[in-house]
Amino acid sequence: MRTKRISLIICCLFFFSMGVLHFTNTQTFTRIVADFIPFPDWAVYISGIIEIAGGALLYFPKTRRFAAYMLIFLLIMVFPANINMAVNNIDFGKLPTPVLWARLPLQALIIYWVYRLRRID
Repeated sequence: MRTKRISLIICCLFFFSMGVLHFTNTQTFTRIVADFIPFPDWAVYISGIIEIAGGALLYFPKTRRFAAYMLIFLLIMVFPANINMAVNNIDFGKLPTPVLWARLPLQALIIYWVYRLRRID
């Protein structure tokens, strides 16, 4: 049980901090938004808000399930940005091209991680 609690805390901190980065490094995230998304700055802000809220709400048992599904939905919705970044080799913090491609299957693992956390008490 202790391992699940640690995993939960790490996941909460991960999403909360990534959400904050959407506001402190908006331009970095805006560059990877796919061209077909209107108002890329707003897409970054909205996804940042969802990540912050999801990271916070995931911690509490009463909101954990809702937060998990909200974060899973977000991860699916931002997947085109990850594809765009890999296909177009968009500089994202000096990550090498192989790492950009490796992030794509990693997204599925993060979804699975969040999904597993939705039911811990």
